[in-house]
Parts: sequence; structure tokens; C-alpha cells
Amino acid sequence: MLVLADLTDQTAKQIDRQTNLLLRYFQQINWDSILATTVSKIIEILFFTLLFWLINKVGRAAIRHGFKSYQGKRLMSGNRVETIQTLSDNAFKYFILFFYLYAVLSVLGVPVGTLLTGAGILGLALGLGAQGFVNDVVTGFFILLEGQFDVGDSVQIGTITGTISSVGLRTTIVESSDGTQNYIPNRNIAIVSNRSRNNMLVLIKLPVYPTTDLTKVKTVISQVNADLTPKFDTIVSPPEILGMSENQDGSFSYQVQLFAQNGEQVRLQREFLAAYLAALHQAGIDLPTPRLTLTTP
Repeated sequence: MLVLADLTDQTAKQIDRQTNLLLRYFQQINWDSILATTVSKIIEILFFTLLFWLINKVGRAAIRHGFKSYQGKRLMSGNRVETIQTLSDNAFKYFILFFYLYAVLSVLGVPVGTLLTGAGILGLALGLGAQGFVNDVVTGFFILLEGQFDVGDSVQIGTITGTISSVGLRTTIVESSDGTQNYIPNRNIAIVSNRSRNNMLVLIKLPVYPTTDLTKVKTVISQVNADLTPKFDTIVSPPEILGMSENQDGSFSYQVQLFAQNGEQVRLQREFLAAYLAALHQAGIDLPTPRLTLTTP
């Protein structure tokens, strides 16, 4: 019984000693200083939060107003302006968020410089791996900004010819005449031939014999031009008779050219060619048939 009493007494003294140590430790803490520092940091964080919130609101409003004004002056398509505006808005938002987090971490005493060094190394590694993606986005941004083409334009990009069906920051989609969807990474777009911006040349070649009466041909062609031209308001420049021309295969053709609004050149070429052939046939002017070359494997 005496041994048990001694053990109990020693345990009680040890607990009392540890309690006194904790009490002395907490008593040595300058609670007023901690409270003042905490309140000061909270006030600083609230100040930076309000400041960057105002900067974000004002900056994004300025971006929207600027793009709206720019669209009105340059008459840019709404789709292109909206895409560029969204990209600029997001870039500005992340820019503000970066500096806001930098300010908050600095207030909390976090070693931001060390973190940025580590983040820089990581960012370099990721950047090398995503270099193609970055090139696509940067090239897509300048394509949209410069307005090289819009949805619906008839273009030739490299060996691909068709109509633009989608313009994005990473890829451009061109639909060929047979319905094929061509997905082109923007970094591969070097030279663009846009056929939907200016008036287009319509060149019509009529095969003729060297002995054909060209005066009679000119009279027939002039009459067809006078009758057919008023029916098409998409003709920008009236038909011009160029006359006889030698082809590469040694044959001859009688050429007529006119200028039409973009997208109408194929239809006008078909209409005028059919009218010329019918009028020449009716006038008794014999035209040669195209040469047919057969090859055997």
C-alpha cells in the first residue's frame, strides 16, 4: 500500500510540473502583439482584395468598351471580336489573380521568391512540352486579330482548298467541296489565299479553229453580252472581249473576261459559256471538240 501511494504521489507531482510549464509558456506569449499582427494582416488582405477587385472590374469593363468601339470602327465580324475579347479578358483576369496572390502571400510572410524560382523551373519544363500548343494559340490569336479569314470564306491553305467552317485559337477547320473536314493546326498556316475578299476574275475560253471568222464570232459574243449582262447584278465589271489566244497544246481559243462578286464566279462562268456556245451554234459557227487523250498503263 505504501508503494502504491508513493507512485500516485510522484505521478501527481509530474503532472503538476508539466502543467506549470505549459502555463508559464502561455504566459510568456505576447498575446497583444499576436492579436495586433493578426488584425493588421487581415486588414491588409482585405485592402488588397478590394483593390484588385476594383482593378479587375475597371480593367475588364475597359476591355469590353475598347473591343466594342474597335468593332464599330473596323467593321469586324462579331465572332472574331468575341473570340479575341474572351482571350484578352481571361488573360487580364489571370494577370490580376497572379499579382493578388503574390500580395497576399507576401503579407502572410511566405517566401514568394523561392516559390517563383521553383515555379519557373516547372513552367520551363511544361513550356518545352507544350511548345506546339503555345504556337497554335499565338498564331490563332494573330489570325483572328488581323482578320485573315472568317467563317464562310473560300480559301486555299497550302494544298487544301475549301470553305472556312470554324476558326479557333488552336485549329482552323476547312470544309472541302466533297464535304471533307480538314483540321489544320494554326502553327501550320503560313500562306493563306482568301478568295472571298475581292472581286474575282471570270475567264471564259471558247475553242475555235484558226480559220474561223473572228469578226462574226465577235459580233455574236457582243450580242450575248448585251443581252445577258443586265440579268446579273453580281457582275462588277462588264465582259471584255480579249480575242484569239493560243493554248499550250497548239490549239486556239477565243477569250472573254469579266469581274464578279466573290462566290459568283463559277455560276457566271457556266451561264455565259452556255450562252456563247448556244449562240455560236445558232449562228452556224463550227467549233472544234476538245481533244481526247487516252493512255494505257
